[in-house]
Amino acid sequence: MNKDPDTGRRLTIIDDCWNRIGVRGDGSCPELTQYVHCHNCPVYAAGAADLLDADAPAGYFADRTTHFAEPADTDEGDRRSVVIFRVASEWLALPTSVVVEVANLLPIHSLPHRPNRVVLGLASVRGELLVCVSLREVVGSEPIAAASREGRGTAHQRLLVIRRESIRVVCPVDEVHGIHRFHPRELKTVPTTVAKSTVAYSTALLPWQGHSVGTLDDQLLFYTLKRSLE
Repeated sequence: MNKDPDTGRRLTIIDDCWNRIGVRGDGSCPELTQYVHCHNCPVYAAGAADLLDADAPAGYFADRTTHFAEPADTDEGDRRSVVIFRVASEWLALPTSVVVEVANLLPIHSLPHRPNRVVLGLASVRGELLVCVSLREVVGSEPIAAASREGRGTAHQRLLVIRRESIRVVCPVDEVHGIHRFHPRELKTVPTTVAKSTVAYSTALLPWQGHSVGTLDDQLLFYTLKRSLE
């Protein structure tokens, strides 16, 4: 057994032939004819066993102890994910867990004898007929000004397919930004002085690109949608 004269630790000397004449070398090893790859060779297996049996490097346990003693970085784990979109003049957000798909705007077929302003009709998404509902009617988004409409020449209307438990519907929206991740500390309290329907469905405001995005209470939203579908 060879030992380091300074530390007294056992020295493991491995002939790493796989790096010289094996698959990581020039491939001249005659055993490759039989074993095809060094991983199948008993010499490679013996080298791995020797490494496992060897003493840990100097300072290994001290380094590991220091590493695991450090406080866990939970900042990333606390981050949340939402889908940000616009309905009329309002930027809103729903948890990504309830947004199934973003689809191109498709024809909406109205339902006869159903005087419900929330239910717009039916829309076919990937061959599946889904009830189409108006988020604008539910949350009370204000119409967008003409000047603002002209400045949104590149905006494209989309359909959001949303689902929670047994409720699966599709909603027309005027613009979709996409998925946005944020930390809860970024959220702002919704001002109680703002008398708008959107506030009733918003749990907080999320600052984003100069806008205040209303993070919608998906539980309350789907409760309202369920009642509208009955």
